[in-house]
Amino acid sequence: QVQLVESGGGLVRAGGSLTLSCVASGSIYSINGMGWYRQAQGKQRELVAAITRAGSTTYTDFVKGRFAISRDNAKNTVDLQMNSLKPGDTAVYFCHAEVIRRDPYGVRGVDHWGRGTQVTGSA
Repeated sequence: QVQLVESGGGLVRAGGSLTLSCVASGSIYSINGMGWYRQAQGKQRELVAAITRAGSTTYTDFVKGRFAISRDNAKNTVDLQMNSLKPGDTAVYFCHAEVIRRDPYGVRGVDHWGRGTQVTGSA
């Protein structure tokens, strides 16, 4: 089985910084896209940042210029450096990865999600 485990969440004052980390483990041949999503209480889950295997990045407008996503393909990890945090960043942040698996049925990509980690930007 494949597991994604996040770490690094917490409470930080407005203007502070946090770094989220995620490691994928298990039956993994390769990983295509990886990313971070967040879901605030009572809101829909939304994309925060995504990164391709080659390193191309995408950010939502709300975090562009403040957050930076990076990955290590050899270690199957993806990080999210969050700077200048705001109360509006408060949410549960989820790690996502499209994991490429090889099994008796062939090669296939499967979406996997971490359990989430709480980030709180206090006023």
